Amino acid sequence: MNNFDTHILVVDDDEEIRELVKEYLKKNKYLVTTAKDAEDAQNKVRFVKFDLIILDIMMPGKSGLEFTRDNKNHLNTPIILLTAKGEPAERVTGLEIGADDYLAKPFEPKELILRINNILNKTKTKFTKRLIEFGDVKIDLNKLIIKKNSVEYKINNTEKSILEEMINSPGKIFSRQNISSIINIEKERSIDVIITRLRKKIESNPKKSKYLQTIRGEGYVLWIE
Repeated sequence: MNNFDTHILVVDDDEEIRELVKEYLKKNKYLVTTAKDAEDAQNKVRFVKFDLIILDIMMPGKSGLEFTRDNKNHLNTPIILLTAKGEPAERVTGLEIGADDYLAKPFEPKELILRINNILNKTKTKFTKRLIEFGDVKIDLNKLIIKKNSVEYKINNTEKSILEEMINSPGKIFSRQNISSIINIEKERSIDVIITRLRKKIESNPKKSKYLQTIRGEGYVLWIE
């Protein structure tokens, strides 16, 4: 099952739990962004449209319950709360203010996947698009369109193949050899031309890339976190 079109935000102040959840979700082909606290999450939901949020209740600063209360109405994004055992009152409160489900720590990763699938099956229709948004950019891989500042740009199948891989692994550096294996083109110059073409469709200023960046001596990376 390929879930890369489903973008999940994982919010937890415990770095170990955050990374474990991220790695497990990525193994199940989900696109994952992480946030270390509610403030970090707030900054990210301003620019990225997520399909689901996994949110720890107990965090320094604003709690998961406060984040849910402040955002649920206008975000319209399903939320799974992560709670400590022995917090039944907070779980009830979370559901009352709009959370869609909760999971007590420690939990089995497989159970988390089941709960994610149950929620997404309820909230997504068969017409769900493979759509990702960040900043002023919307990428629709079904329609082969990038929309930037209300202007639409067509993408071809080669560009789509590169974007599929990069969107599924935000922050991962793709060498020219990696990209060559994805699109079956060996000439480095041809790969550079394709990346330059994509930049013009994604970046407000292609000469000063914010999202699709060059890592000197290593390759290219898509920053959408």
